[in-house]
Amino acid sequence: MSAVSYWIWLSALAVSPRAKSAVIHRFGDAEKAFFSPAGALAATEGVSPTEGTTLERRDLCSVQEILEDCAAQGLSIVTLQDAAYPARLKQIASPPVVLYVKGKLGAIDDEAAIAVVGTRSASPYGLKMSRQLAWEITRCGGLVVSGLTNGVDAAAADGALAAGGSCIGVLGTAHEQQDGELAARVAERGALISEYAPGTRSLRSHFRDRNRISAGLSVGVLAVEAPEKSGTLLFVGEALEQGKEIFAVPGNADAPGCCGTNGLLKQGAKPVTCGWDVMCEFAARYPGRVSESRASAPCADTKTSAPRPAEPKKEIDKEKGGEYIDFRQQLAGLSETQLKIVAAIGKEPTHIDDIVEKTGLGAAAVLTQLTLMTVKGIVRRVPGNRIALNIHRK
Repeated sequence: MSAVSYWIWLSALAVSPRAKSAVIHRFGDAEKAFFSPAGALAATEGVSPTEGTTLERRDLCSVQEILEDCAAQGLSIVTLQDAAYPARLKQIASPPVVLYVKGKLGAIDDEAAIAVVGTRSASPYGLKMSRQLAWEITRCGGLVVSGLTNGVDAAAADGALAAGGSCIGVLGTAHEQQDGELAARVAERGALISEYAPGTRSLRSHFRDRNRISAGLSVGVLAVEAPEKSGTLLFVGEALEQGKEIFAVPGNADAPGCCGTNGLLKQGAKPVTCGWDVMCEFAARYPGRVSESRASAPCADTKTSAPRPAEPKKEIDKEKGGEYIDFRQQLAGLSETQLKIVAAIGKEPTHIDDIVEKTGLGAAAVLTQLTLMTVKGIVRRVPGNRIALNIHRK
């Protein structure tokens, strides 16, 4: 039996992504796991007793049928060990052991991929902004990642394709449960990805699990429209844990459907009114690929399609002593962790990765504290994923 059969065996089991990842972490690959001594799978740290029982059955009966279904549906099988597996996705806590792919996955690691997310019950404004921003992101050289669900996700995928680009659709179901004209167009121009083998029964938890994949493939997340209690905010939480850049579209202050995204802005997400607001953060990281001049339509606040000149510093960015917060006064109100972060930020804006390295704190902890300090006005974000102090060192 081929090595891929054992990967399919593991991927199709009714156990959590965390348990599958734990098995691969312990044994190295699916074939070694399958032929491990009796009881070894159940004894793996991170595997529950119920999951251990399922793993120890070592049942390959469904593998041939899955292989045949993949062939019939035109699906490629990309395992965690394959060269085509995105390196970016391997970095998340529980990477899917297998990706079932329809279309062409491409070199996602070389792309400035942006996950565009939002409510299924989007307003006309939300749908319009989703399409427009995805169009502009694509024209600026970005790659849109979408869950393809109704509302914001579907509108974003449609906008990316309308711009002449491709799109990556990440499914929360097996492929045969995702039909429709949009999914077909995404597969034709880009790729549809699922971690679920053909024949897998759909569960609500699968859509939550999908978030980690969409965020993992992306370098940033754009939340377009979401109410206060929304799956979009769960997605953003997952992305923050992965250390991704967060962007949000401002909405009407009195619109319930915008409470979640407006709340993200209060917590430090970067406000977005055009695609370049997102893509300018990644231009230095992807030179020659990301450029405002590639967009043939202007941002909403311009009246010409020519590239905009560099914007002058806003008043808040100018170092005017009277407008900045007194350094000693603010130090008194900071926690020990926040003081470490302040000490790691130099006179010039400092990249978040450098702050994480200097402090020795985890990325999630640094991002959380930076959000709190942004709300307090102690620090501010500047282009290029950098942080600047709003306080004077005297």
